[in-house]
Amino acid sequence: MNLNSILKFVVLQIIFCIFLLLSVLEINLIAAPKSYPYKVTTTVGMVGDIVKNIVGEKGKVKNIIGEGVDPHIYRATRNDVFELLRADIVFYSGLMLEGKMGDALIKVAMKKPVYAVTQLVNEKFLLQPTEFDGQYDPHLWMDVSAWMMAVKAVVNKLAKYDPQNEDYYIKKGKKYLSSLKRLHKYGLKSISSIPKEKRVLITAHDAFNYFGRAYSIQVKGIQGLSTESEAGLKDINNIVDEVVKRNIKAVFVETSVSSKNVKAIIEGAKARGKKVIIGGVLFSDAMGNPGTYEGTYIGMLDHNITVITRSLGGQAPSLGMNGKLSKSSRKH
Repeated sequence: MNLNSILKFVVLQIIFCIFLLLSVLEINLIAAPKSYPYKVTTTVGMVGDIVKNIVGEKGKVKNIIGEGVDPHIYRATRNDVFELLRADIVFYSGLMLEGKMGDALIKVAMKKPVYAVTQLVNEKFLLQPTEFDGQYDPHLWMDVSAWMMAVKAVVNKLAKYDPQNEDYYIKKGKKYLSSLKRLHKYGLKSISSIPKEKRVLITAHDAFNYFGRAYSIQVKGIQGLSTESEAGLKDINNIVDEVVKRNIKAVFVETSVSSKNVKAIIEGAKARGKKVIIGGVLFSDAMGNPGTYEGTYIGMLDHNITVITRSLGGQAPSLGMNGKLSKSSRKH
């Protein structure tokens, strides 16, 4: 670990400790809503969607980082800070996913409840890749069973914030968790139908490690965990070697990450006489367009599971688990 990495690690740990201290003192920040619907602000779509499913008519959710936007490098604008400050309660993903927004979140946490939805996840469950300088992999939502823990955290915090509606949040949480359990089972069944020798997922960056562990598929990301990292020629050549050796037919691009490295893999394989196609466009750090099925957390994962399964030779319905995938979403 070089000096810059050490300094970055220390700064991130300081930010983490500040948030930890604020969470310990949260009792001083919590007050019952003054009116309904109260204002909830979230950072990323995957958080915003689960909060919407739990808060229901009791709150109005405003999400900051939209579709196709990379949260790893996103910096809060003046309007974003305004939205955070005008909220009654704030939820973010955590695990340094929104690292560039740290200052803004700390500023807001001094004045009102701010919660990481990943705070209930046991550290033993988290992945900590050696190339990420001691930080945990933040892409927990790629494992539906893990994101269920985030749902429970939201239920818990909303019940504390608005205790008179605790039963309402618990009921909404149970209903949503039932849908997520079904989605998780769909992922297990679908990915397991891919022939074992073809069960390799090559994507633009390392956002699918939890997906790979949960659904038993090997994952190769061309870039690192953060899209700020750059893939070198050696990284690309190593993956080309893997593609040719294992006769991999398809690789995948992502909506929030440049496709240039994936296309370099395809060209590299072509130069060695191997035809490889883009198996589909996956949602990694952001969901689909608002108002679409893919613009929900369930739709996002349903899309990913279905496209990966069908592109790699497995069996899954073309319209996905719920028969709602859009035509453009299914193209590959």
